[in-house]
Amino acid sequence: MFDEILEKFEGSPSQQAVIRLFLERGFSVNEEGRVVSGGIEIPYTGIARELDVDRRVVDSTTDAILADPELKRIFTNISSVPSLMDLAPVLDLTVLTIEVAAAGEAGIVAEVTGILADHGISIRQVLSEDPEFTDDPKLYVITDTDLSGDLLVEIRDLEYVRRVGF
Repeated sequence: MFDEILEKFEGSPSQQAVIRLFLERGFSVNEEGRVVSGGIEIPYTGIARELDVDRRVVDSTTDAILADPELKRIFTNISSVPSLMDLAPVLDLTVLTIEVAAAGEAGIVAEVTGILADHGISIRQVLSEDPEFTDDPKLYVITDTDLSGDLLVEIRDLEYVRRVGF
C-alpha cells in the first residue's frame, strides 16, 4: 500500500517526502486541506522547514490528497499514537527491541508477549513497525521491569528473531 501511495507522487521527490512525513508522524489532512494532528493544525511552514522543501510543496501535496478519493480516505482518517520509547529513560522503563527476519509472519507479537507474560512481565506498550514503511522493521516492547538475560536469550532463540536489544 505504501508503494502505491508513493507512486501517485513519483514525479515529485519533495511531495513523496511530505507523504512519508505524514505517514510516519500520523498527520491527517482535514476537509479544508489543513495538516492536523488531532484537532491541532500544523503550519505548512513548519513541515516545509522540517523537510527542507518549499511551503508550496506541502500545499500542493494536500491538494493532491484531497483530489484523490483513495488518498483522501487514508489521510483524513490517519492518526498518531504516542510512544513511550523516548520517555523510557525518564520514566525508568525498559524498551526491548526485536529485529525479525520475516516481519510479515503471523504470531510474532503474540509469541513474544506470551513469553513475557509467562515470566510475569507487565507490558506498558507494544509498537510494531510496518514492513511496508521500513526496510528493517522492528518490534518494540516497553515494560516497567528490568528483563533477565535468560528471558532475552529465550526471545533471541525464536526462529524468526535476528537480534534482540534494549
